[in-house]
Amino acid sequence: MSVNKVILVGNVGKDPDVRYVEKDVPVASFPLATTERGFKRQDGSEVPERTEWHNIVVWRGLAKVAEGYIRKGTSLYIEGKLRTRSWTDQNNITRYTTEVIADQVELLGKRPDGGVPPLSTSTPSNTVQPAEPPTAPLPDSQEDDLPF
Repeated sequence: MSVNKVILVGNVGKDPDVRYVEKDVPVASFPLATTERGFKRQDGSEVPERTEWHNIVVWRGLAKVAEGYIRKGTSLYIEGKLRTRSWTDQNNITRYTTEVIADQVELLGKRPDGGVPPLSTSTPSNTVQPAEPPTAPLPDSQEDDLPF
């Protein structure tokens, strides 16, 4: 058995680049920065803050959400999988890139323009969903008889 799963929480580095492929299927890509805080060791030496940049790719419904809601500076929670691809450039050199193909994106906090984003989105339904599902009422047989 193997697992290819990535979970990231970070800030968008630039507005998504949205393009349409194969019969108007949208795909969006954007960089996401994750930062590890710096700290001071017991011996007094300092370890500086470290920022990693991740290439994020979203398809179909998530690409439309990215186009409408995600901007530079937006805080995101992302779940997806790593995918490495290669191509040959104009100088006949093989190039490689590793991307996170996101299948769940959750907007955190407020958008930079002050608007409130939807709570979360995911590809299985391509709909906006609350971060926590609402609690369903208990069936009649499990409700208590207390008057208050």
